[in-house]
Amino acid sequence: MKKRIAILATNGYEKSELESPLEAMKKEGFQVDIVSLEKGKIKGWEKGNWSGEIEVNYKVDEVSAKDYNALVLPGGVINPDKLRRSEDVLVFVRDFFKQSKPVAAICHAPWTLISAEVVEGRTMTSFHSIKKDLENAGALWVDKEVVVDEALVTSRNPDDLPAFNAKVIEEIKEGKHDLQHA
Repeated sequence: MKKRIAILATNGYEKSELESPLEAMKKEGFQVDIVSLEKGKIKGWEKGNWSGEIEVNYKVDEVSAKDYNALVLPGGVINPDKLRRSEDVLVFVRDFFKQSKPVAAICHAPWTLISAEVVEGRTMTSFHSIKKDLENAGALWVDKEVVVDEALVTSRNPDDLPAFNAKVIEEIKEGKHDLQHA
C-alpha cells in the first residue's frame, strides 16, 4: 500500500524546508499532499523574500489524520505562527500523535507543536531562537542536526535537511510507533 503524507503549511513557509522533504518523499514513491488553511496557492519564503508558490491539495478542514501515514511541518517564521492560530490545525496535528503516527518538524515549526500541546516530555531540537519556547512547554531541547523521539523527528534549519529527510523517510517506513504520544 502506498504511503500518504501530509505537508502542513501556509504562506511564509521556508521554501527549502517544504520542497526538499517533498522531493525526497516523492522519490520514495509516497503520495504527498499539501494541506493548508485555504485552497489555491501558498507563497514560500527564502533568504528574506517571498519566493515561489505551491498548489494546495486540501484545506485542513477537508482532511483528517486518519487519511495519512505521517505529517511533515516545514518551518519559516511566518508559516508556523499563522498555523498555530487555527484550532483546525491544532486538532489535525494532535490527531497524528493520538494515532501514534510519525510527525516531523523543522526550524520554527515546533511552535505549532507547542500550541498543539504535544511537546511536554519530548526530546527535540529546533531553530535556536525557539529553544526557550520548547523548554517552557516541557520539552528537552538538544542541539543536533536531527533528533528522533518515538516517531517525532525534529531538525534545526535548512542545513540539516539531508539528515532530516533521511530520518523522516525511515520513520514513515517503520509506520506507527506505540510510544508516540500527545
